[in-house]
This record gives sequence, structure tokens and C-alpha cells, in this order.
Amino acid sequence: MQGHAEPLSALALRGLHTVRLRPCWGLGRSPKKAGKMGFGKIVKVNEGSLAEELGLVVGDRVLAVNEVTVRDMIEFSFMFADDEIDMLVEHEDGERELVSFDKDYDEELGVEFESAVDAVMPCKNHCVFCFVDMMAPNMRKSLYVKDDDFRLSFLYGNFITLTNMTDADYIRIEKYHLSPLYVSVQAITPKVRKTLLRTSKAEYIMGDLRRLEKAGASYHTQIVLCRGINDGEELERTVRHLYLRRPHVLSIAVVPVGVTKYRKDKFPLKQFDKESAEKVIKAMELWQDRFREEFGETFLYLGDEFYIMAGRDVPSEDYYDEYPQLENGIGLTRKFIRDFEKKLRRNRFQPSKFSYPKYYTIDVICGVSAEKFLKELAKTAMAELKNLTVNVIPVINEFFGEQVNVSGLLTGQDILKALKNRARESDGVIIPGAALRSGEEIFLDDYSLKELRAEFPNTKIEAAKTGGKFFMALQNFIKYKYIDKTDAMRLSNAGYI
Repeated sequence: MQGHAEPLSALALRGLHTVRLRPCWGLGRSPKKAGKMGFGKIVKVNEGSLAEELGLVVGDRVLAVNEVTVRDMIEFSFMFADDEIDMLVEHEDGERELVSFDKDYDEELGVEFESAVDAVMPCKNHCVFCFVDMMAPNMRKSLYVKDDDFRLSFLYGNFITLTNMTDADYIRIEKYHLSPLYVSVQAITPKVRKTLLRTSKAEYIMGDLRRLEKAGASYHTQIVLCRGINDGEELERTVRHLYLRRPHVLSIAVVPVGVTKYRKDKFPLKQFDKESAEKVIKAMELWQDRFREEFGETFLYLGDEFYIMAGRDVPSEDYYDEYPQLENGIGLTRKFIRDFEKKLRRNRFQPSKFSYPKYYTIDVICGVSAEKFLKELAKTAMAELKNLTVNVIPVINEFFGEQVNVSGLLTGQDILKALKNRARESDGVIIPGAALRSGEEIFLDDYSLKELRAEFPNTKIEAAKTGGKFFMALQNFIKYKYIDKTDAMRLSNAGYI
């Protein structure tokens, strides 16, 4: 075995046994032959881990566990749960090795894989509201991937339509107990859903949901609301049918359709305004009151954008229960405020020894939709922290279009322009962490945080994702540093705030 990190006496306790194999031996085809993205390639070996003990190194690829070719993190985890392991490993030179060893039942391998799945199952629909189809041209390839993969739904909360599912997929859901999943319902009426997804398979949503339930899966649901299409009576009908499918249905999220300036689809989409957003809120409040009275949960949640468009404050903490659809942007604003206030209270009971020694200014970059509440938080912070001035700078999204107003979809070039247009430079700048790609310091337009910092060498620029981190940045920006540990495979459906 390559690169042993432990003496053989220690490895012998695991019953370690390795067999070098000819390059042609294996289970199934090699991921290298299947394409660039194959599951199992190791990109990090954790210090002190089982993998390090076994001598695994970056670049090795796990092909099979206990004679089962592993196609994704789900299958690997399921097979690796045994206490006696036969693991087929392929080294970078193409040589394969069968590694046999004993382990504790709950002991992990201790590595990070390049990807969570062998290849993302693509969506074959042509939804009228598809955000990928509204993406700007000539951007990185990953932004054009249409994901409709039930595995990523289970692992990361990505929404699936069920129209691209196979018999084998339902079998795997039942076999590996994959629950909960996240389903984009949009509408219950077959004709309406077919209109929105533009595939005849969309008509069978009720049968697909029953099949999912038969496989033992519970699921959260989403309704992307398109004005004049699936709102009004159709929205009422969809909510009613999903409510009747409890307890399989765990929650309902209603989010407004978003449109960028790059949309070329001729199908007419009308966005919500203040009046129509208020109408949706009032109609859904009747359902929410009923649900809270009947079973103690709001169950049906509206996207933050509806409240912002209507000029309302976002609901209180208890409205969001345990934030079941936070990754979908439901409750991001309230949770941000909550986390900020928690850190603020802690600062009051345990005042920080740090204080700005002299006048210090921080500019806070955000999308237009976040301006109001961030200014309120900034005002609160300035009242608590001496010598600090906070300027909130809302940035118009020229890249995607002014109608796109969330902070998470701001690009590096738009932020750069906003900073250059300031009357004077500040001591520090806070940008929204969700505008950067998960696990990387790169904006959607491939402009990097490093490049942005180079434009302002005398100004410290850091990012913040949560309300708690935002307060910590304001409290001691001189020492604050942005660190993102988010899994790069997590594909969030919404920008922060």
C-alpha cells in the first residue's frame, strides 16, 4: 500500500490485507472511462483518519466496497457502514488494489471526495421559469447544469420535479431509505403543471407523489408562483391537495418566479408587484392560521421576497418553526436578524474587550431587497460599538437585470462598480458571502474576491453569510476573517437575503 502512516503492527489489528490487481480487473467500468466526473476520487485525506492509516492519498479513487460499485456518496455510506470492508481502490497510475480491513461500525473513512455523485442526473424539462435558461452567456459550465437528481435532493435539499425519475430510482429510494426529499410541485392540475414544465410527464404529479410515498419517502414541497398561471384558485387547489397528503408532505414553500434580463423564452411571465404580493400573503395567511390552529405548525411558508415586495416586515421567529426550507430562501431574513441579535445580546452581557481605537468606517454591500433591514441592524450596531460608522450600500444588479435584487446574485463587477462610485473609501467592506461560490472565493461572473481586494489595497474586504458573523465582523473587523466551510456540492436555490 502506498504511503503508510502507521506501523504494520497497528494496521495488523485491523486485519489489513491488500492485493495488487491488474488494471483490467474491477467491478463495473472505471469512472475514468465514464467521464471526467466520477464518484470516488479523493481530494483530501483528513489527518489521523482511517484513510491516512490505510495509506490512501489524494488522487486515489474508491471504485467499490464489498463487491458493490459505488456510484455516489449514498451508496458508499451504506456499504461502508459494515465492520468488515473489502475496498477496491484505483491509484492515479491506473493500478488497482483490493484493500481488506476491519473497522468500527460507525467509523468513517475520513476523506473528502471530488463530487457527491458519479454524474448529475439532468432535467429534461423546459420549464417556463427555469433560472438556468435565464443565465448570462459564456459563464462557467457548472452554472448551466439543470439538476433533477433525487440523490442531490436527499443530500443537499435540491428540488426535483419527479418527471425524470426511473423505476430504478424509486427502488433505490426505498432500499436506502432516502427521506426526506424535496419536490417542485408548482401545480396540482395536470394541464397547468404541463404548461409550466412543458412536458407531458408533468401531468402525473399525483401518481408520482403516491409512488414516492409508497417507497417510504416523506418530502418537502415547493411552488414557484407565476402570476396569472398557478396563483389564485390554482394555488388554493394545490395547497389543499398537499395538505391532504400529510404526514408525507412535511412543508409547503411558495416562492415568486424570478426573471433575469437574459430570458429569451417567448412564454409570457409576469412578475409580482406590491399589490399582487399582498394578495398572495393575505390568501395564504388564512391557510397558515388554520394549520397553526389544527396541528401547531405554519406548514405553509412564503418566500421572503413576497413580504419585501409588499412593504411588510418579515414574520416573527415562531412563524418559521424550525426553518424547514431555509435552503430555499424561506426565513433567511428572519434567521439573519435572529442570529445578529443573539450575538448582540452576548456582547451586552459579556462586553468585548476590543474597541475601535479611533474612528472606523465599514461599508456593507447588499442587494436592493436587503437594504431596509440591514440599515436597521447597522443602526443598532453603531449604538453598541464606539467609534464605528456603518454605511449600507445597496447595489443594483446590472449583470442579471434590476429586477433581480437579492444579495446572493450580485456579481463581482457590479460590486466593484458600486465601490468605485463611493464618495470616499472606507476602512473596511463587508460583502455577502452567498454571492461567492460555495467553497470558493469567486463570484458568479468568475471575478474573484482576490481581484476585488487588489482594486482597493488600503481597504480590508471580507464576506459574511450569517447574522452572527455579520455582527462579529462589525464588532471587530480589524481581526475578522471570512472562512467558508460550505460543501461546494450544495446547490442553494436562493441567494442570501
